[in-house]
Amino acid sequence: MKISVIGFGSWGIALASVLCKNGHDVTAWDSNAEYVSELAKTRRNSYLDIAVPSCIAVTSDVSDANGAEVFVLALPSKSIGCAVPLFAPYFCGGKIVVNCSKGFEESRKLRISEYLREVSGDIRVVSLTGPSHAEEVLRNIPTALVAASEDESAVQEVQNIFSSNNFRVYTSSDLIGAEMGGALKNVIALAAGCSDGLGFGDNTKAALITRGIAEISRLGVAMGAKESTFAGLSGIGDLIVTCTSRHSRNWRAGFSLANGNSLADTLKNIGMVVEGVDTAKTALELACRHGVSMPIIEEINKVLFENKSPKAAVADLMMREIGGE
Repeated sequence: MKISVIGFGSWGIALASVLCKNGHDVTAWDSNAEYVSELAKTRRNSYLDIAVPSCIAVTSDVSDANGAEVFVLALPSKSIGCAVPLFAPYFCGGKIVVNCSKGFEESRKLRISEYLREVSGDIRVVSLTGPSHAEEVLRNIPTALVAASEDESAVQEVQNIFSSNNFRVYTSSDLIGAEMGGALKNVIALAAGCSDGLGFGDNTKAALITRGIAEISRLGVAMGAKESTFAGLSGIGDLIVTCTSRHSRNWRAGFSLANGNSLADTLKNIGMVVEGVDTAKTALELACRHGVSMPIIEEINKVLFENKSPKAAVADLMMREIGGE
């Protein structure tokens, strides 16, 4: 199939490589013309220090998306509002748009699928999400994800397009749950990084992951998701990998904050988008809107935006009113 990958950072490169190996005609777009020009010459991404397969065409020209049968959205969520309107004219005619961004549309706090349908209603949206680091996908390490959509034929098509001997894709009809799990796990991963940065151990990490998935599930269900989804790859699966791996930018950000670095310095040093920071604010707004208790999310917001120390945040979480699980 002719496939356009929108966004050619680390995850875009990984997904384009999977698709290329599966025999598809892949063109990858990035807004940074200088970066694209360098890739075209060297066929190498210096940040990941990996070769970009020659079968992937790279471009900064939006019109090269003309004729694509499937679009793969691999942008940070904060870039969605700028990039998607450029491609919307090419989405028409019931094309499949695969959302791989784990966050929310920034201005109105919409799930990405909600925003996509507002911009271009005549599309079939599928969310591809789950426990996956780009670095490991590029090394052909076995990985399992979930493709979620209310459109059964679209989700099966995406499953077939991506699946290979080391990239297994399951299907789900719970688009809301898949998007919520993928977005909110980044906030809990910030807390996990703080925990490790403070020198806490496995007990603390296990508690954060367990209570974190409880908070994610509560908000997801309040917004229309199925509770069972959060026991799967897009829920607890993605949460585990993001809370326990040093590949995770969100974990690294939390670790840095716990070691006394400011948010500004932390983000500068990481040098790539840390989705959990913006998502933390959105999650708290949604929790208030839906009347859902999310104490870990509340405390992370205070650490990020009110200069509360991670140690004080942990103390306040531990001294909350006791009750049932």
